[in-house]
Amino acid sequence: MAFASLKLHASLQRGLKELGFTRPTPIQLDAIPPALEGRDLLACAQTGSGKTLAFLLPILTHLMAKPRGATRALVLTPTRELAAQILEDLNEVAVHTPLTAATVYGGVAMGPQEHAFRTGVDVIIACPGRLLDHFRAPYATLAHLEYLVLDEADRMLDMGFLPDIKRVLKHLPPRKQTLFFSATMPGPIATLAHEMLKSPAAINLERKSVPATGITQAIYPVPQELKGELLLALLTRGDIREALVFTRTKHRANRLAEFLDKRGISTERIHGNRSQAQRTKALDGFKHGSFRVLVATDIAARGIDVEALGHVVNFDVPNVPEDYIHRVGRTARAELTGEAYTFVSPAEEAELHAIERAISKRLPRVTVPDFNYAARADAKLEIPLAERIAVIRAKKAEDRARAAAKLARRETAAGQAPRSARPSTRPAPGPALSRPASSRPASPRSASVAGERRGDDSPYAKPGQTESRSDKPSRGRRFRSGEGRKGPRRGPHA
Repeated sequence: MAFASLKLHASLQRGLKELGFTRPTPIQLDAIPPALEGRDLLACAQTGSGKTLAFLLPILTHLMAKPRGATRALVLTPTRELAAQILEDLNEVAVHTPLTAATVYGGVAMGPQEHAFRTGVDVIIACPGRLLDHFRAPYATLAHLEYLVLDEADRMLDMGFLPDIKRVLKHLPPRKQTLFFSATMPGPIATLAHEMLKSPAAINLERKSVPATGITQAIYPVPQELKGELLLALLTRGDIREALVFTRTKHRANRLAEFLDKRGISTERIHGNRSQAQRTKALDGFKHGSFRVLVATDIAARGIDVEALGHVVNFDVPNVPEDYIHRVGRTARAELTGEAYTFVSPAEEAELHAIERAISKRLPRVTVPDFNYAARADAKLEIPLAERIAVIRAKKAEDRARAAAKLARRETAAGQAPRSARPSTRPAPGPALSRPASSRPASPRSASVAGERRGDDSPYAKPGQTESRSDKPSRGRRFRSGEGRKGPRRGPHA
């Protein structure tokens, strides 16, 4: 069946034809008709199956008949890269329409995103966290929303976005068409779908999550310390022309990128510690061939769509089989072919066996000829934690010394002695000293008071008279006998 047989808007059909899309993928064929009818949708779709157009095409078709100036569709995604990819796909297929869209995610300025809310773009593609930030302001209202899409719902669960999604739903109107897409269907996601959807059309709910059929998978057993050398050998020999390489941590991604770049392999990296501008530049450079290798963590496992990507390399074995499936799904997209290599050290055999059980297939083991598996690594990719802490402490000490030297130079230029050369103003420590007696003669008043305190005769009293505290007149109000401060005492019959 061709796209022309689906009841899509003519302008969208034209855009699909120019992109070279003539027939829908299975998920598109199953999802587009019920979505065009206005039904809610609950679909399990694997990575690279074409699910983005499966929800965009029916929504855009409906929006063509709606007035402009109000946001009527919201797409929630787990990562910035996926949001940017959906926007790119939308702009390509809707190039002959007046429809507008914008992304809303963190790491970039909020000004352009606020402008998108105020002008009422037709579609907003957002990550939940930044969307909630905007909802605090009065301009971010989606009162006219008619379509809601949750893409990669299971990934949002893994990243802890489930509470944020529930908070987002409180800001949306209750009546809307909801399209729910997830690669897997864990319990919390199934519960959320049951709460959100009304009599949904179910698609592929019984499908087992496995890699696409066009992916050639292979296992490369190798000692942990030689993984970098093995990857370098495969790149140098031409077995891998370009590759998306996944590491376990951001630190290993940095070290691997540095290792390859020093050896003449153009490499960039993308992970959570990189700014959005750096991540965008790295991804665009990899797509356009400026870098042969893009090293990434699992934050990029969903959202990177590189046309005809030949190789994906699992430099570290993922902890759960689902991450493996989404990693290797970056290749062989849109029914193309690709290769996925996984480097496995002896300590990672348990994770490999879990992956093979999940996909019900034993993957072939490959040994690279002429590679010295007994060699000693030139450099460590994983620096021990104690060494990293020591480096950080040494750098902080160096920064403090540099700041002190800078302050001393400023004080010297201002004509002041540096603080280190100034005499101390604090008294030298010594034995406690008793207070010396005053040499000043006591005043008559002070002597009189002193005598009163001692209860002895005052030298200033009249002869034969002793002055005491009780003899002194009160300085306060004088009262007659029988009066208090509140007035004369009164009897009960007064």
